[in-house]
Amino acid sequence: MTTAGNELGKTLKQRRLSLELTLRELAARSGVSASHIARVERGERFPSGHILRKVAKPLDLDESLLMTIAGYLPKPSSETGEEYRIYRGLDPYVAKVLSEEPVHIQRAVLSLLTIVKAIAKAFWGNRIE
Repeated sequence: MTTAGNELGKTLKQRRLSLELTLRELAARSGVSASHIARVERGERFPSGHILRKVAKPLDLDESLLMTIAGYLPKPSSETGEEYRIYRGLDPYVAKVLSEEPVHIQRAVLSLLTIVKAIAKAFWGNRIE
């Protein structure tokens, strides 16, 4: 399996676990079989763009981020400022700083931000977006 496939599988699994979803729950929400998702997470299968679009929403991930990790989309050019588009909902400065970090740091920070957002929503209700 390619480096992109391993990176993609790790990203999907880490995100699924951070949301406390089982393979079966993700399968039910995405319409992709649990066995297929598991093989993608292990790096045994490389998903099509169609599959990535189906799992992006239940994992609350931007499709373009998954497509970029998979190599279906080119890495955005910093000259155009497009790299910040993949970090949906982040302050532009935070997105810029984050885009300059290695991928494993980006994933960790985004996971932590998701956890903090979930805690804030639980505490303050829907007033947090």
